[in-house]
Amino acid sequence: DHDFLSDATGVALPYGVYDIGANEACVSVGTTHDTPDFAVDNLARWWACHGRHRYPEATELLVLADSGGSNGARCR
Repeated sequence: DHDFLSDATGVALPYGVYDIGANEACVSVGTTHDTPDFAVDNLARWWACHGRHRYPEATELLVLADSGGSNGARCR
C-alpha cells in the first residue's frame, strides 16, 4: 500500500472494473500515473472489450467510484 520509489525500477498501477451483473472483474495495469484520464480509459476499454457485448441493449452505464485517487471528487 506504499510506494518506495528509491527501491523501485518501475511502477505498476492496477485499476479494476467490477461488473455486478456478471459477477466478474476486469483489471488493467498501467505504468503512468493514477489520473482521472487513466480511470476513464480503463472504463472505456472494459466497455469496448466486455460491456457492449454482454449488454448490447444498454443505453447508459452506471459507475460507482470510491472517491479516492483517480476517482476523487476534486479531480478535474
